[in-house]
Amino acid sequence: MSDTAAPKNSRSNGLTYADAGVDIDAGDSLIDMIKPMAKSTRRAGAEAALGGFGGAFDLKAAGYDDPILISGTDGVGTKLRIAIDSGKLDTVGIDLVAMCVNDVLANGAEPLFFLDYFATGKLETDKAAQVVSGIAEGCRQAGCALIGGETAEMPGMYEGDDFDLAGFTVGAAERNRLLPLKDDMVAGDVLIGISSSGPHSNGYSLIRKVVELSGLKWSDPAPFADNLDLGSALLAPTRIYVKSIMPLIKSRRIKGLAHITGGGLTENTPRMLPDHLTANYDMKAWSRPAVFDWLQKTGGIAEAEMQRAFNCGIGMVLAVSQQQAEGVLSSLHTLGEQAWAIGTLAEK
Repeated sequence: MSDTAAPKNSRSNGLTYADAGVDIDAGDSLIDMIKPMAKSTRRAGAEAALGGFGGAFDLKAAGYDDPILISGTDGVGTKLRIAIDSGKLDTVGIDLVAMCVNDVLANGAEPLFFLDYFATGKLETDKAAQVVSGIAEGCRQAGCALIGGETAEMPGMYEGDDFDLAGFTVGAAERNRLLPLKDDMVAGDVLIGISSSGPHSNGYSLIRKVVELSGLKWSDPAPFADNLDLGSALLAPTRIYVKSIMPLIKSRRIKGLAHITGGGLTENTPRMLPDHLTANYDMKAWSRPAVFDWLQKTGGIAEAEMQRAFNCGIGMVLAVSQQQAEGVLSSLHTLGEQAWAIGTLAEK
């Protein structure tokens, strides 16, 4: 008989990854749940097959002759906190896709494919599947294929139900259709704004502070929206503008696009303009969604701060010639967009 006592924590089969908090079987189960979601996003150039070491896309099959690739990456930010705390997880995936594809769209590129990164302390497959269902819905709205992603279970890095999301997209534009066309822009060009669905995915740290000051819970009725609780109203997903704007890009009726994210109109519009031009806006030209009035009044937020932190009702700005403005507005309205002429370009 040995004189050496067995360690108290000895296991007949040794430690497993599950003992350390990582469930490989759960990850495999999630992949099986995701496969039909990815398949629903299939488009020319992508077969949307999951499980390999990388995702492939055939540019020739997508119909491009001389393409330039445009890539974008983003997250959802602290809007995730509301989703987690309220248990409403099925729309933040749309936000994730939107924040990426709207950015590449601003370069004149058609989003082709998307990959996601989902990181959590303990993988709960049903909750993760809700998130990915939103990602798949966002891809369908954008016309891009969900061709892969990564799920990371990292105990000790995230507490409780917390998780984080990141997204990555690649788009393509024919070389001669890249935006902005800064050399073509002149004083008098019209700025057309397309409505947002609300704050989209920006300013949510400030939004959460306002809600804290209001004393409301996520389950309380939203003061600015009928028949919705506050959490649901503030989780209205970011608008995806691809299907409304790509026809205008292909018909060469747009000189520039600005995706209005953090920094608002003030900081995003100059990114599409030449140095000698500036944007003059008529802030009364469009209807500001009620959520912004509630945030401003409840938080006592100055107008200048509102315009820097939020999109204030405009999710995308188009720069077009005076001759094209009426036709572009008509096209957008036909496709169901709310859009207005909201300003002009002027010499500095």
